[in-house]
Amino acid sequence: MDQVARLRAADDFVRKLAAALRAGQLYAPSHPLVQRAFDTLNEALNQLLTDQPTIAIGIIGQEIIVGDVPLPKAAESMGEMIRRLKQLGIERIAFDRGVTPDEVQKLALTIAHPERRPGEAAPGVEAADPLAVLNSLPHVRVGRIQTEEKKEASAADIATIRRLYADATNIAGNVWESARTEGVPDPKAARALVDSLAQAVSSNRTALIALTALKNYDNYTFTHMVNVSILTMSQARALGIDGPTLRELGLAALMHDIGKVRTPTEILNKPEKLTDSEFAVMRMHVVDGAEILRRTPEMPSVAPVIAFEHHLRLDGTGYPFGVSRTGLNIGTMLCSIADVYDAMRSQRAYQQAFPSDRILEVMKRNDGQQFDQHLVRRFTQLLGIYPPGNLVRLDDGALAVVIAVHAPEPFKPRVKVLKAPNGDLLETPYEVNLWEMAEDATGPKTVKAPLDPAEHGIDPLLYL
Repeated sequence: MDQVARLRAADDFVRKLAAALRAGQLYAPSHPLVQRAFDTLNEALNQLLTDQPTIAIGIIGQEIIVGDVPLPKAAESMGEMIRRLKQLGIERIAFDRGVTPDEVQKLALTIAHPERRPGEAAPGVEAADPLAVLNSLPHVRVGRIQTEEKKEASAADIATIRRLYADATNIAGNVWESARTEGVPDPKAARALVDSLAQAVSSNRTALIALTALKNYDNYTFTHMVNVSILTMSQARALGIDGPTLRELGLAALMHDIGKVRTPTEILNKPEKLTDSEFAVMRMHVVDGAEILRRTPEMPSVAPVIAFEHHLRLDGTGYPFGVSRTGLNIGTMLCSIADVYDAMRSQRAYQQAFPSDRILEVMKRNDGQQFDQHLVRRFTQLLGIYPPGNLVRLDDGALAVVIAVHAPEPFKPRVKVLKAPNGDLLETPYEVNLWEMAEDATGPKTVKAPLDPAEHGIDPLLYL
């Protein structure tokens, strides 16, 4: 099931859960309308569990999330269900594969009538503490969204992030193809994709940013679209931007290069340096992109602006030529930083990947002429010289995975050491804050160089 299909299935499931709760409140459990509501709810739940062993509903504020899929519009019509769940102290309901119709019915009726006391319970509803009843169901777990719970599920979270990223690149390919063949990208598919990425940026930004560095270069165009969207939203989120505005920036960043669907393939994929005439054709993608996005339904107004501006610079250089701007849109500046960073670190047939320290040095070099240096500094603090998920060699020869950056000392992040200086794989990896290591202490003190995980047979994401 792809991301769009999961979005529809998740939305359908939540609506049927809300309908079953309403029916359970209004009618006796044996009423035909209640039974019909439970039947359709079970059918929707089983559909979600066909390709995953567990599905969870989470409530964060007034937003409903099913698995890794946020349903921002669903909450508008489900305030009563959210209110009832919050009154019971329920922020999360997880269903495991194998859940029975009886368990689902008991869940719905208990939530619908938590006020019943012993002797007042209707058939099918246990007269006991509601949470105790719900947690007694073998294939259902309820509770609050807690840090401890996320730590226990970290492996599952990483698997979910991997699947989300893989789906995102596939959907980006479909969006690109619809723009190429039909003249406009598929806005619904693009919005569903960005909604999922925005939720992941808000809940597990470290893992998602780490995954952007482990790319399938056969699909550079599509991974680049996804990576620029992720990195733009990560910057925006760090600046305090959230909600609909975050998603609009993510969607605009995803579409920033969509004008290249009109660029001839032989120019777009040319391995050698472009001639002056070929580069003139390539430069047209910013105008083409703005024109495509202006006539695409449901595109935010900032999308054609970013498509048009993302190669303009603060000092007035860049292209389109002859365009005068007193300032650039904040979304443009964030997207431009993400665009250049991701392009420079991408290893393709005609370009070697640059290490992060070299990339960031280049981005700082123009002293505000090309990029806003305040935003570049914030970007450096966000990613670090060695971003989370990087495999690195330490100054004592040990191998480690970067776990978290430390803005005051970018060469001294928190790392998890995997191999000893002699090359032996450690039975128990350990974490160390390099910035806390004294110069006369034994052990590693700083990062010496980034390494290619593939050459060492290590999957860094497993250690985050």
